[in-house]
Amino acid sequence: MARILIAEDEDVLRKMCARALAMAGHEVSVAADGSEALETLERESGRFDLLLADIRMPIMDGIALALAAARDFPELVILLMTGYADQRERAQGLDAIIHDVIAKPFSVATLREAVNEAMVVRARVITSGAHLGEEQ
Repeated sequence: MARILIAEDEDVLRKMCARALAMAGHEVSVAADGSEALETLERESGRFDLLLADIRMPIMDGIALALAAARDFPELVILLMTGYADQRERAQGLDAIIHDVIAKPFSVATLREAVNEAMVVRARVITSGAHLGEEQ
C-alpha cells in the first residue's frame, strides 16, 4: 500500500482522512498545515507516495505546498482538496504537478477511490520512467 502524508488544518477532517486511509492499509502521516507538511517531507527525504493537502490552510496553503513539493520531490503524487470554488479555480493551472482536486465535502469511499486512482497513475508513471506531469 501507499505511504501518504495528509496536510489539513481542520482537526476532525484530518483525523477522518487518516483513519479511513489507514483502515484501507496505507501508512499515514499527518500535518496541521503546509509548512509542517513540507518539514515532514524534507525530514523524510520525500519518501511518500502521495501528498493529500487542503488548498486553504494557514501559514502555507496547499498550492504553495504543492509547488514546493513538486519541485523538490517530482515523483510524489499530489492530490488537493477544497470546499471553495475559487480555490479550486486556483488549482486549475497546476495540472502538470497535481493529479486531481477533490471537492469537499467528500465521502470516505470518494477519498479512497481518488487515492487508489492516483496510486495506479503513479505506478504507471514509475514503470514507464516518465515524469508525473506527463501522464496527466
